[in-house]
Amino acid sequence: MDCPGDWPEPIVRVQSLSESCNDAIPERYVKPPEARPLLGSTLDANIPLIDLGGLHDDSLREATLGHVSEACREWGFFMVVNHGISDELLDRAREVWRQFFHQPMEVKQAYANSPKTYEGYGSRLGVEKGAVLDWSDYYYLHYLPCNLRDFNKWPALPNHLREVIAEYSAEIVRLGGVLLKILSINLGLSENFLQNAFGGSDIGACLRVNFYPKCPQPDLTLGLSSHSDPGGMTFLLPDQHVPGLQVRRGDGWITVKPAPHALIVNIGDQIQVLSNATYKSVEHRVIVNSAQERISLAYFYNPKSDLLIKPAKELVTPDSPALYSAMTFDEYRLYIRTKGPRGKSQLGESLKSSR
Repeated sequence: MDCPGDWPEPIVRVQSLSESCNDAIPERYVKPPEARPLLGSTLDANIPLIDLGGLHDDSLREATLGHVSEACREWGFFMVVNHGISDELLDRAREVWRQFFHQPMEVKQAYANSPKTYEGYGSRLGVEKGAVLDWSDYYYLHYLPCNLRDFNKWPALPNHLREVIAEYSAEIVRLGGVLLKILSINLGLSENFLQNAFGGSDIGACLRVNFYPKCPQPDLTLGLSSHSDPGGMTFLLPDQHVPGLQVRRGDGWITVKPAPHALIVNIGDQIQVLSNATYKSVEHRVIVNSAQERISLAYFYNPKSDLLIKPAKELVTPDSPALYSAMTFDEYRLYIRTKGPRGKSQLGESLKSSR
């Protein structure tokens, strides 16, 4: 399955649409009734909040490990504070990207992307002609492996963007290593199991900055359609002031209320496979609103792209047989890129299609 070299239709920037369509959104962005963000389907709850400072206190360490374990098994999502990344760096990371999206269109267009790698300035996912689109623009870039890191594809403006994102990226990769150890220990595996399954130090790490412009009909569309993340683990730096992320909980949706300077962590499909579904990736989506724009930074901490990912043999027993066949992350990612976000069913569909 090859990914096309260009988009099937001319690209329209949602930010431009937001500035020009005052009353109604184009038909291309109107979701079918069953996929619209019905206000009545939201639940008054929040995802777990975990203080990672407890890892450094002998009297709190076991309880902290237990909180992470429960969140991974029962929720697939949690927020972390005392994660070791400074508040000042988090604020700068958000601000430089907000400045980027408010530059003149010709500056941003110099970084326009294609479906071959998705790297650069984009406005759609998937290459299905005539597909219903999401109400968002984004910027996607690689950090690891180093051979994919091309600073020429990182915006040169605003002036400090490259410097800030390099610092932020290094901090996220550090935190990813910490959490993979915790997840491995909680699964009863050696503490380096998941890191080694991801390729040791030879992992993938990439950033998707999401920009959700104001929308005159937020009840008809979504900023990002329902999906589970195809990679290993995601670290989301949310907008501090404008909620938008919704996480599926049973038959309803929880609108996440971010804690100050917390990072939102969620399990991706690759960890669901490696844990043989002990940990589950969970559907989520993004709603938009008519009063305020919203920005968030999603960092994907992924396995090395050509390693086979399959359930850990220690977690496979006669009573718990392997639920997934082996597949490289490259194969899985290509499937998702071609199809676009498709709820939670993408995991089963792709593994079935590979057999």
